[in-house]
Amino acid sequence: MPSRTIEPATRLWGVVARKAPRVVIFRRGPTRQVLLISWHTDTHEFFAGQWLKARVFERRSDLSPSGEKLIYFASDYGRDMQTWTAVSRPPYFTAIALWPKGDSWGGGGLFATERRIELNHPAHQRKLAPGFRIPKTIEVQLLGQIAGAGEDDPIDSYRMLRDGWEMRQPGKWEHRGRKSRVSYENVENEVWTRSRGDWTLERRISGIFERQGPKYVIEHRVLDVRGNITHDFGRSDWCDWSYSGEILLARDGRLWAVSSSLPRGLAEPRELIDLRGLQFEQVIPPTAATLWGGEAVIGREI
Repeated sequence: MPSRTIEPATRLWGVVARKAPRVVIFRRGPTRQVLLISWHTDTHEFFAGQWLKARVFERRSDLSPSGEKLIYFASDYGRDMQTWTAVSRPPYFTAIALWPKGDSWGGGGLFATERRIELNHPAHQRKLAPGFRIPKTIEVQLLGQIAGAGEDDPIDSYRMLRDGWEMRQPGKWEHRGRKSRVSYENVENEVWTRSRGDWTLERRISGIFERQGPKYVIEHRVLDVRGNITHDFGRSDWCDWSYSGEILLARDGRLWAVSSSLPRGLAEPRELIDLRGLQFEQVIPPTAATLWGGEAVIGREI
């Protein structure tokens, strides 16, 4: 009997711009092939940019308030640099600033403002790679006392708190071992919430390192002002509020939106785009994507 080919799962993760209707989507699958996509949430247009053959740590990434710049952390232990933090112009990965790291502790960074970057590197790893310069109008600082600490956390929690999420329950972690269904299981879920008007998004994390599954086992749902569940999205990769107040959802390799402007409450989720089935291709960035400023960068419409 011929063996059945198992298609790699498509994982999606988004970062929302704070002052513009822009989201960057990291579309991963297989594990070390990542496509960067710009999502214009005012028109729900999607623009594909570059693929990167590396492990991208989405939770250590951030967008500038305008959505024009992305800072991300990546690793490829087949390269001399091994791990690095870069600033790029989405939807392209091509670096306009690059800091070699060499290990997987810390890494990435946050945009405190459009012109101030907080680098998640220890002081001895803050030197730019040869050939890169930061414009004089841009300030680079270390990410306070947590710079270079941990892995996805504490920088992931730091960004979530900045963007209006609250940790309602820290969770109780138990180590189950690599042979278990999940290596680390929450006997009490870690729960985060973010509210807009009468509605609250809830993110529940029940485990880390699921066998043949995602790194983080997450469920999302929506609550009303009384705490009643109005929408239960179940297992899903990512969910957040858009700049204009819609709920954005990534699940099963597809992106969805939920309107929150209806007089009787929230609409049902509507599928916007299916990102499964895409394959790696070599993409040369436009000249504008290799420069710090200048003309806008869009990408190829999907």
